[in-house]
Formats: sequence, C-alpha cells, structure tokens
Amino acid sequence: MTKNMPDIACQPHQGPQGKLNWVGMSGIELPVLVQQGTDKSQTVRLSSLTQAYVNLNDPLSKGIHMSRLYLLLDQMATQEALTPKRVEEILSKFIESHVDLSTNAFVEFKFDYYERRNSLKSSNSGWKHYPTTIRGEMREGEFSCEVSIEVPYSSTCPCSAALSRQLIQEAFQAQFDGKQVNYDEVMQWLGTPEGICATPHSQRSYAQVKVKVNSQDTLVLSDLINDIENALQTPVQAAVKREDEQEFARLNASNLMFCEDASRRLQTALDERDHYLDFWVRVNHLESLHPHDAVAIVTKGIDGGYSDEPNFMDPMK
Repeated sequence: MTKNMPDIACQPHQGPQGKLNWVGMSGIELPVLVQQGTDKSQTVRLSSLTQAYVNLNDPLSKGIHMSRLYLLLDQMATQEALTPKRVEEILSKFIESHVDLSTNAFVEFKFDYYERRNSLKSSNSGWKHYPTTIRGEMREGEFSCEVSIEVPYSSTCPCSAALSRQLIQEAFQAQFDGKQVNYDEVMQWLGTPEGICATPHSQRSYAQVKVKVNSQDTLVLSDLINDIENALQTPVQAAVKREDEQEFARLNASNLMFCEDASRRLQTALDERDHYLDFWVRVNHLESLHPHDAVAIVTKGIDGGYSDEPNFMDPMK
C-alpha cells in the first residue's frame, strides 16, 4: 500500500517571489555513449560528469522537478550515442517535463575521450586522451550546441632554432676553418655531440578548441581531432619506437612555431570546414625556457559569435 506522502514542491510558495535563470543539478555521474572513430556504428561508453538545468519562469512556484531531469538523462543519454540531434531531443524533453514552468534548458556532458592513434612510422598504435565537453542549450525554441576539446601537441621555438643553428655554424667554423674540407670527416663530425652543439627548446603544448555545430552534425570527434592535429603537424605520441621518435624530431624541425603560428594554422583549418558554425581557439605553449606560458587566442570572428575577450581557460583542468 502506497503512502500518501507530502509534496512540498506543490504547496503554495510563501517566500520571496522571483523568476530564476537556471535551476538544476551539477556533478551528475552518468555513463554516456559516444561515437568512437569514424564508424558511425561503433560507440564507446564513457564516464561523464553532467549538468542539467531549466529556467523557472513562474515566480509563484517553489521550484522545479529535478528528478524529472535526472530520469530523462538516464533514459536518453545512456542508451544512444550523443549527437547534436540527441542533445536537442533531451533539451526539448526537459522543457516538456516542466510545462508552464520553463522555456529554456541547458545540458553539459564532460568526459575523457580516448582514441587509439597510429604511431608515426612503426606499425604500433596507442591510446591518447582528449578531455571533451558537449554543451547544448535551448532558449525560446532556439537550439545551439557546442563541442570543446583539448588536443596536446609539440611546439618548437623558431627563435631558439635560429640561435641553435648559429652555434652549430660557429662550431663548424672552429673545427674546419682554414682546412681542406673532407666529406667523410664532416659527416663523421656531424654525428658527434660537438657537431650538434645546440638544440632548440620545445615543449608540450595544448590546443583548446570550441566549435558550434548544427543539429544535423554527426559529431565525429575523430574528425575534429584530425583537423586540429593535421593543422599543427606535431601530435604527441603514445607508442614510440626509434623510427617514430626520429620522425617526431623531423616534424618538429619542419614545423617551427610560435603560439601565434599555431593559432593561425588552426584558424585556417577550421575556417575551411563549413559545418563548424563558429569556433574559439586558445593555444597554450607550456614554455621550457620560461616559468610562464605563451598563449594565443583566435575566433572565427562572425557577428554574434564567440567573444574575442580572452577566456582564461587553463590546460589540464
């Protein structure tokens, strides 16, 4: 026999009255399904921390029905891969579940996306980690969806490379000045520590990228990662043999870049993709020369798009 339990939320509201922008829950532990790789039939279940909110338009209402939001998330986000269309459906259900109370809804899924990536030269592959966030918002019937991802790469300083080359030239001059240069002797000398007496500094760097997509976008995270890594050309590696490390060194020497160069590369690459409605990019070069980081920020620059004000997101958070 079910007890007739009191429902405080349905009782008249006696306190201060006012509309609320957002009411809901954060830190929801939710296993979500995400498409992995470019095969649309392949999905992976990942642990996420989720936020879910609706606005409260009725100043006389005590509050929203949080359990309804949670149950909808459990039904809709854990059984089907998260795509912009699925996010839009979740938000519509949030609002439907709060008829006469809410007109706006927001949801955010934050998770660690892992993908197996091939080594540069060898036949090996290994797992790489990409912190990812999917956000959706419905305001007065207008839907928007944003995907944020953080991609690590290597950056080698062009200034340091030029200074290193100068030292190598000076070492060559000191070794062979006034001598008849012998090819074999020079080749042997170049393979010694004295031959390469200076190396440019490089550092692990991070591209933090936010893109807005439409409801029909298939949300293939692999494609976004490829766009970023192909633009930068120096992705960090998982499984590495000597041939991979040598190729990594070659790629770094062929792609010397300040943070300004990296951000412009990403700007160009993302501009060429029509399905990214807008983008915001922050590149962080975690300097080995300095105790501080070098940072550059760029947006698509469309009317009503992402703000060009610096967004002080720190990498690895």
